[in-house]
Amino acid sequence: MLRGSGCPPVPLPCPALPQHPRGSCPSPGSAGHPGVRRGGRAGAGLLGSARLSTARHGSHVHSLPAARPPADSGKMSWHPQYRSSKFRHVYGKAASKDKCYDCVPITHSVHDNHFCAVNPHFVAVVTECAGGGAFLVIPIHQTGKLDPHYPRICGHKGNVLDIKWNPFNDFVIASCSEDATVKIWDIPKHLLTRNITNPKKELLGHARRVGLIEWHPTAENILFSSGYDYKIMIWNIDTREAVILNPVKILDAHKDVILSMSFNTDGSLLATACRDRKIRVIEPRSGTVLQEASYKSHRVNKVLFLGNMKKLLSTGTSRWNNRQIALWDQNDLSVPLVEEDLDGSSGLLFPFYDSDTNMLYVVGKGDGNIRYYEISPEKPYLNYLTEYHSHLPQKGIGMMPKRGLEVSACEIFRFYKLIPTKSLIEPVSMIVPRRSESYQEDIYPLTTGAQPALTAQEWLNGINKGPLLVSLRPGSGNVDSLPQYLEPEPRLKTTDHYQGRGEAAAPAEMQKKSEIQDSGKQLEVRERLPKKDQTHLSNGFDVFECPPPKTENELLHMFYRQQEEIRRLREVVNQRDVQIKQMELELRNLHMVIGMY
Repeated sequence: MLRGSGCPPVPLPCPALPQHPRGSCPSPGSAGHPGVRRGGRAGAGLLGSARLSTARHGSHVHSLPAARPPADSGKMSWHPQYRSSKFRHVYGKAASKDKCYDCVPITHSVHDNHFCAVNPHFVAVVTECAGGGAFLVIPIHQTGKLDPHYPRICGHKGNVLDIKWNPFNDFVIASCSEDATVKIWDIPKHLLTRNITNPKKELLGHARRVGLIEWHPTAENILFSSGYDYKIMIWNIDTREAVILNPVKILDAHKDVILSMSFNTDGSLLATACRDRKIRVIEPRSGTVLQEASYKSHRVNKVLFLGNMKKLLSTGTSRWNNRQIALWDQNDLSVPLVEEDLDGSSGLLFPFYDSDTNMLYVVGKGDGNIRYYEISPEKPYLNYLTEYHSHLPQKGIGMMPKRGLEVSACEIFRFYKLIPTKSLIEPVSMIVPRRSESYQEDIYPLTTGAQPALTAQEWLNGINKGPLLVSLRPGSGNVDSLPQYLEPEPRLKTTDHYQGRGEAAAPAEMQKKSEIQDSGKQLEVRERLPKKDQTHLSNGFDVFECPPPKTENELLHMFYRQQEEIRRLREVVNQRDVQIKQMELELRNLHMVIGMY
């Protein structure tokens, strides 16, 4: 009710707040003003301007809105922004006990390496061995309990520190050891029956123990090794000598032990992480250091090229000893683009990057967790997806190449966890949940195949080339890791001969039409004849001439051999189909040339 008036009380429009006549509103900040606390000068100024505006327009003040700071578009809101991604719901699935590798004597070494290497045929793991170093090579399908007397590769005189499969030959593996040597081993295609002690090649050059080895991603028979003599050596193993004493190049740019090495996609750049806390980007053929990071707040342990993103990712610790990941621009290593603390654990972080899906996996040593992120070319660059949890801690981890995944189950990545407390190797699959069981082309783009893009000499001469890509679609016939199938076919020679002579030689090629047809018939007959020979094309045995198995173990071995033989024969058939289609295309082109004349 208004002061000094005799009018009856009038209901107020806002029951919670009293109305005041013009000019009689209590002063802002006083106890009589509802909902406004006594504040400092900034609040009084804001409310004073509101009172002046009220007096100017002659309206009643019911309440004043709370003062809000202006929105800062540069800061991220606590509400996660929605991102459209087909990998938002990727989940990890551990294999059942019968699909694991049990009773495996995993090494007790404290060296910070993976200790495991995987390809579509074998799982290799560093093991304990008295009187030297050794590792096991287990066929990928031979799961379950391992025979305690299973054969080993044991030619090193010191502990094995690192093992890596040749990316272009699934039956060649390299190993390095504390005895300062690097050795190349040929793994037989059939099951191991005895210990292997004689390597195919031995590389002698390091003065101290060798801690890391890496194969070149696109050039054949090029191997990098780094030792505790602070040197990186480049080896060309495409020679006849069994013992190689001189590397083709020595990189001497480090002042401490190299902790990690990583190549970019075409192998033209090498990134290293050193114990002096520096990241270096090196041109390997000249040895020139292109970039060097000396950022003191991040103690780096592992470094990784992120495909064609022109970015590097490193894992390490912060100045407060928190586990940390950092993202860098490969052309400017002065300050990281993103720096993120993960937790306070003490175990190392192993990074893995899948360039097909742009997904980053961070695996913790000493715990059972696997974090995964999606990398984007724009800010915020690093997008956290989720985390796989397990109560079994991993000591090391292996990664299956893309061509060994099960595409029918929408599997986009597979790890092999080394669990020494259980003497167990546990596969963990990363799966995109899809209802359809058909081939999902959007999550399986063309990926790196098993054929080299360059020879060793071509790369050493300065040629750079990206990897040869293949399709993972079942039955495509492009994925092939066997060296005997990489030889050029006679049809390629005919095509090159025709193209080299030009159209002027087309009439001369007309008389070869019947020869091409005859060669197609001969190829067809040749495929029919050596059926018996093809039975020991890959595994070196004849299924029909072997004695029947007498024990369960022999039966299991025979089963795995037959499965491998069937798989290889299917690859041969797929390749022959491709050749037939290409020959039909050549004949069609020849018909068109004949019609022109």
